[in-house]
Amino acid sequence: MADPRTEDGAEDGGRSLLVVIPTYNERDNLGPIVERLNAAVPAADVLVVDDASPDGTGELADKLAADDDRISVLHREGKEGLGAAYLAGFSWALEHGYQTVVQMDADGSHPPESLPDMLDELSDADLVLGSRYVAGGSVVNWPKHRELLSRGGNLYSRLALGVQIRDITAGYRVFRGHVLAELALGEVNSQGYCFQIDMAWRAVRSGFRVREVPITFTERERGSSKMSGSIVREALWRVTQWGVSSRLGLGEGDHPRDAVSA
Repeated sequence: MADPRTEDGAEDGGRSLLVVIPTYNERDNLGPIVERLNAAVPAADVLVVDDASPDGTGELADKLAADDDRISVLHREGKEGLGAAYLAGFSWALEHGYQTVVQMDADGSHPPESLPDMLDELSDADLVLGSRYVAGGSVVNWPKHRELLSRGGNLYSRLALGVQIRDITAGYRVFRGHVLAELALGEVNSQGYCFQIDMAWRAVRSGFRVREVPITFTERERGSSKMSGSIVREALWRVTQWGVSSRLGLGEGDHPRDAVSA
């Protein structure tokens, strides 16, 4: 496969690599993360999906885009959640013909410096996860209860869904464009942790190759986390439903294929 960092695009005029960064009140974080991303993967285009941030993040994104033609901005009318923002970004990417689509948080927890390794892994995968919980992965500056909650949620999801993905809630991901085109994005309505599980589960059910690359996840230094108890409860409830339906052979995904971890 041609390297998605350097490929000019498909014969039909499609473009190569897009990083989707959703934002809500991330004015202090957006500039630094884009600068790091440009240094790590200069060929990457960036789409900032802003949910009408009251702190002026959208206006800053527009200024960055005016100075750099690799940056585009998608303004949404209000805060609709992380999952909805990513879905809007994915749809934009497909409309513009991108072959490789990255999802990355704006807060610096997803290191752009790990993206080249994740892109390399795409040579033998359809979806690559930046994983905290495979060998070589780690978490920095998280309170212990937060890490235990995350590890517990991942363990429960693996057992309930019967997959081998170690970090199925990981939010740092690289998709081949055709995967997003085939995953019925219009049917996805989950948020937060649940959105990440949902998308990985759909990929596994569809037979796509999923790989994990170790990253160091660092808790944000500026701003506040968007995580809430309701998001965690939604994830647990939906995962339970999916697992039960799978085992009973109800609907799609009754014979999921295991993903392979790095």
